[in-house]
Amino acid sequence: MAEKTALDYRAMDAPFKAELARHFNPAEIAELALMIGQYIAMGRLLVFAGGDKAACEIYVPEY
Repeated sequence: MAEKTALDYRAMDAPFKAELARHFNPAEIAELALMIGQYIAMGRLLVFAGGDKAACEIYVPEY
């Protein structure tokens, strides 16, 4: 779900949602989606602000 949210959220079609529902209840899916969104946003903000170079040892390619 995180990969689809980050790269192509439109790829979350009915079969994908059905698979999620097999493993998680609606409240868990909502919480998962909120946490994924929060971490993606924080990562993008860090890259935008340049904080990825100061606070993170993970390689981030230059764009």
